[in-house]
Amino acid sequence: MSEPVIRRVSANDEAIDRLINEGFTRYSAQNDVALHYEEFCFAAESSDGSIIGVIIGHAYYNEVHIRDLIVDEAYRRSGLGSRLVGAVESTFKGTEYDFITLTTFGFQAPEFYKKLGFEVEFIRENSDPKLSKYFFKKELQ
Repeated sequence: MSEPVIRRVSANDEAIDRLINEGFTRYSAQNDVALHYEEFCFAAESSDGSIIGVIIGHAYYNEVHIRDLIVDEAYRRSGLGSRLVGAVESTFKGTEYDFITLTTFGFQAPEFYKKLGFEVEFIRENSDPKLSKYFFKKELQ
């Protein structure tokens, strides 16, 4: 067997998706754990059809993980970010998932998530507080 070559590639590749999905599904089954994997993306559009906010992530095992949330500067502090998070919560509430998780840096939005009822699980401190990383969790009951 020859030595494998490692190279950087696009994650948006069918072969990569297949390996990840089949591999995680098989491994979960071998360990008697239900995977329940699904990706999600909710987008907010302005009246002219422009995308002005988006929230993306994936749900797996017993949690829903928000990977990214971004709102166009012109729409920040309008409640749009809260509505996008709310869309995720309402979609997954009452399902097999127990909680929502996410991370954010100190300069981004820790206070925003606290106002939405997320609890800090852990803060990985940095010498620059703006780069301290906050790990959040919210129950989905």
